[in-house]
Amino acid sequence: MKIDVLAFGAHPDDVELGCGATIAKLVSNGKSVAIVDLTKGEMGTNGTVEIRMNEAANAASILGVQFRKNLNFKDAFFENDKIHQIKVIELLRLHQPDIVICNAIDDRHIDHPRAANLISDSCFLSGLKKIQTSVESGTFQSVWRPKLVYHYIQWKDIQPDIVVNVSGFLNKKMEAIKAFSSQFYSPDGSRESTPISSQNFLHNIRHRALNLGRLIGVDEAEAFTCERYPAVNNITDLI
Repeated sequence: MKIDVLAFGAHPDDVELGCGATIAKLVSNGKSVAIVDLTKGEMGTNGTVEIRMNEAANAASILGVQFRKNLNFKDAFFENDKIHQIKVIELLRLHQPDIVICNAIDDRHIDHPRAANLISDSCFLSGLKKIQTSVESGTFQSVWRPKLVYHYIQWKDIQPDIVVNVSGFLNKKMEAIKAFSSQFYSPDGSRESTPISSQNFLHNIRHRALNLGRLIGVDEAEAFTCERYPAVNNITDLI
């Protein structure tokens, strides 16, 4: 299945937190979008693998994506090496996304920039014909390189390269985030305290979107860094 946009996250909930509103808007506009989690988040303080997988499925349903896959890499211990790159390359060549979205280039959690580099490098390598990969039938895959790779912004306030108007889709993003009820704020205090379990953390997700919207003159927005700037035919196309 060819996909317009493939969104990667090191952990279940990374994609929702980083670009959930963008995904909801893309789906609303008829684009095919899918999510790939590299790990099951098994090293997280709260929740179990089973709980998080159920939460991930619920969040994907809320956003309306075509599918959600998990590559079963080891949380906190996956590497940007040939073994992991080949797994990502196989997925890229299978679904042939025009755009890839992935983790922040710099962040508090060490898995996030590591995932960013892994996906970025794999996107380049996927276009090299002398790297051969095959599907289960033994047929060699065609090479494929996404046209654009975007990185969403997570814990740290990174200077964005592009800011996307997501007005009207922030509530959908927050609904998808809250599907991960084992991870985020609960009034009953049943979560062990972590950097993401406070009410302030959820408030900050919303406030960031509102502030980014303010900066570009809309209600709500999400921001990204990009490796190759999107090209336009005329400068007036940006109006």
